[in-house]
Amino acid sequence: MSSPTHPPLPAPSALDDVLAPDWLDAALGRRFPGVRVGKVTPGPVVSRISTNARFSIECEDGLPDGLSPDLCAKGYFSEAGWPARRTGVYEVSFYRDLAALSGVRTLRSVYAGVDPETGHGVVITEDVVAQGATFLDATSDYTPEQTAESLAQLATLHAATWEDPAIGAADWLAPRLGATLAGRGVKEIRGNFESDIGAGVPEGVRDPERLVAAYRALAEQTATASPWSVIHGDAHVGNLYLDGEGRPSFLDWQLVQRGPWYIDVGYHLASTLTVDDRRRHERDLLRHYLDRLRAAGVEAPSWDDAWLGMRRGIVHGFFLWGITQKVAPVMTSELQHRLGTAADDHDCFAAVGR
Repeated sequence: MSSPTHPPLPAPSALDDVLAPDWLDAALGRRFPGVRVGKVTPGPVVSRISTNARFSIECEDGLPDGLSPDLCAKGYFSEAGWPARRTGVYEVSFYRDLAALSGVRTLRSVYAGVDPETGHGVVITEDVVAQGATFLDATSDYTPEQTAESLAQLATLHAATWEDPAIGAADWLAPRLGATLAGRGVKEIRGNFESDIGAGVPEGVRDPERLVAAYRALAEQTATASPWSVIHGDAHVGNLYLDGEGRPSFLDWQLVQRGPWYIDVGYHLASTLTVDDRRRHERDLLRHYLDRLRAAGVEAPSWDDAWLGMRRGIVHGFFLWGITQKVAPVMTSELQHRLGTAADDHDCFAAVGR
């Protein structure tokens, strides 16, 4: 695991300050010494909890080799987002210390740092939209063949970090599924299930108390689970994009942590595919993932253990979308339907003893 070679750079709380040439000189200069930003042209901004702001730069002496003029800054600049700013520490740490080592296809970061006073994390990446990328969500068409490709990317991440003791020593990767239970739970799930958002959740899994109990059990079981690897932690279809060559790639690493592989895989299978496609292809896709692990030199779990793990991973995704509130209802509804149906199909609460 690498460590920063520069003293911490204050991460502004205001987006305008991040887009100021002087601050960009200091931030980008860590990767591109001597860079002098002469002009910044702001672009589209998407702000929920975190804020993503596209922008372009012109440099007084021309762009250094390897620096794109089209960039995107991510931080917690809004009034609603600022209280959650420390969540960005995990994503900063991933891009700064692990992204290149992991080999997973993701955004290319040109700056990632945390303000030592406020704990605010800011990441600047290349703007992949300007490179022809397409961001996905629950309404996007995503085929079983594409799911096979994104599962292969998860296998790359998992295999590269599989029980690596150096990675295991990193505090920022400590398992933290249980922390999700501290803020939201039965109230939020009941509100979703009793509204139009949760209309597609099957009756067999429409019990908020049982879902929370199942997730608590899962968090306890995975805190010391072995084998472990680095997991994305939130591997749903909305955290994918197709790069300029149409290849599935991952973004949004706020939930990155150590954990069992199946947290990503069960969640991914149940969220990327329609219910019919998942039912038809899930066994072949799980076999494909296990094959990719073996090809990378990992001793993959047995089929029975893998199938049990996949069922447990679905619980993770179902809980996360059960508590979701600040996402467009059409997205939340579709993912609750997909994940809830998968949980019902596979008796997933029983997979964690609940």
